[in-house]
Amino acid sequence: MDQLLTDLRAETRDLECLLGPEVWDLPTPAAGWTVRDQVTHLAWFDDAAVRAVTDPEAFRAEVRRLVEEGFDTDRIVAERRSMPGEEVLDWFRAARGRLAGALTALGPKARIPWYGPDMGAASFTTARLMETWAHGQDVADAVGVRREPTDRLRHVAQIGVRTLQWSFVVHGRPAPQAPVRVELTLPGGGAWAAGPEDAADVVRGPALDFCLLVTQRRNRADVDLTVAGPVAEEWMEIAQAFAGPPGTGRPPAGSPEM
Repeated sequence: MDQLLTDLRAETRDLECLLGPEVWDLPTPAAGWTVRDQVTHLAWFDDAAVRAVTDPEAFRAEVRRLVEEGFDTDRIVAERRSMPGEEVLDWFRAARGRLAGALTALGPKARIPWYGPDMGAASFTTARLMETWAHGQDVADAVGVRREPTDRLRHVAQIGVRTLQWSFVVHGRPAPQAPVRVELTLPGGGAWAAGPEDAADVVRGPALDFCLLVTQRRNRADVDLTVAGPVAEEWMEIAQAFAGPPGTGRPPAGSPEM
């Protein structure tokens, strides 16, 4: 947990470095969302995460109510589009600080409710890091900068692999039984792998490209991954490392939709 929280704080700082006063109204690759919306999304769910950690039963009741009302993240961000950028940044910093403090008191296996199955605290923290990195990518694309990738991508890759079966289920497809081997090169040059070494289905390539694909921040056509086997091929077309309804992904670079 200590290492995860250290990496979460570092990922947060990298995002904050992109948030100058001139960026808040820039459109991001997420249709209809500005930089303000991306950060609002993170802040709102950080506050929700604090409630999940500190008052699990009240949070479960809140989720049931939201589901009954029709949970809509677009509505959540739309309701806060009049907030000045600096206020959104202050909110995000405060919410992230509260969340880090709440998580510090937990062991890695402590169970936390969320918008789906309960999660262990380590997995929960990894998911918040993944969300920060993914939404940070949208902000970086809006601002027009290339972020220097770090070995913190191993956390994003890990949750990408763990959500293999979820990716099929959320798209209404049978969960595969065949395992998939994932072999990635981290930005620092080290190797990262998951899955049985003798698996017939394999995904290989740079960790950055894998993470961009499983978080649906790049189209399959725009990443450099070697994919072998029918399960791996289908997974890479629908991979989704985040909760919620099936994502639509991103169009190929240079397409009219970009």
